Amino acid sequence: MPLWVPITLVAALFQTWRTALQQRLRGQLSVGTAGLVRYLYAIPVGLALLIAYRTVSGAVLPPPTLAFILACAVAGLAQVLGTSLLIMAFGHRNFAVGTAYAKTDAVQAALLSWLLLGEALAPVAWFGIGVGVCGVLTLSLAGRGVHPGALLRATVQPAALCGLGAGAGFAVAGVGIKAATVALAAPDVILGALFALVVTNVLQTLMQGGYMAWREPAGLRAAFSSWRSSAWVGALSAGGSACWFASFALAPVALVRTLGQVEMLFTLLFSRFYLRESLRRADIAGLTLIVLGVMLVLRFH
Repeated sequence: MPLWVPITLVAALFQTWRTALQQRLRGQLSVGTAGLVRYLYAIPVGLALLIAYRTVSGAVLPPPTLAFILACAVAGLAQVLGTSLLIMAFGHRNFAVGTAYAKTDAVQAALLSWLLLGEALAPVAWFGIGVGVCGVLTLSLAGRGVHPGALLRATVQPAALCGLGAGAGFAVAGVGIKAATVALAAPDVILGALFALVVTNVLQTLMQGGYMAWREPAGLRAAFSSWRSSAWVGALSAGGSACWFASFALAPVALVRTLGQVEMLFTLLFSRFYLRESLRRADIAGLTLIVLGVMLVLRFH
């Protein structure tokens, strides 16, 4: 089994856990503050991971280049904007459509990585990505009364446009991180990915922290005063991002994003066995499509 496969599965698990914890903080913190703590408190954890891996592996970290810094900045900004657009999609009172379109990030990442990085995929792998996205759409819209025709008609609606923008932001973030690790050209790609994580988190903290200092100073203060609970969000975010970044360095971005869709499976398992919620037929159909898509991608890559 390629190393990036288990790393991506761990990344999806961390992301599910972090999202669940962050949702609990949404009642205490504003949207901007809840986003800021992800990056702010991820920095020390990311540094610890970088130092620990550097000590154990003995690998040498080359000096950062301008291209590396720019790629990290683009990736970090794209992730911040993608998160904001996703929240805006929810604000348009069409959670299902916004979520569904945001989950097209795997297809968008496949196109961007092909155009910008030259990461070509086999035709069957493209088909597998499409099957996986259909599975995610099925899960996102399950039980919400949004039919395929209505989804197509909703493409020009604000929720759909924000969702597509969010998916594009996440796709650009993935491609940007891959470009950063390539530009760094570290002999050990895992070490390079961890370094990219720290640099990106620092830049994201400066970006969002600076914006909040200008527009929402009370929220900025809350990010520091809530450190006891917010630190856990940052730790989980750092753990998940470290795995995502490592996977992007080891494999094509589109494959990582497609396998990462198992996050939906983890979410449903959490709701079924922890929250005691029942699964619907659409949930089972969506899960089946996601698993089939992942199998096609892994088998024919």
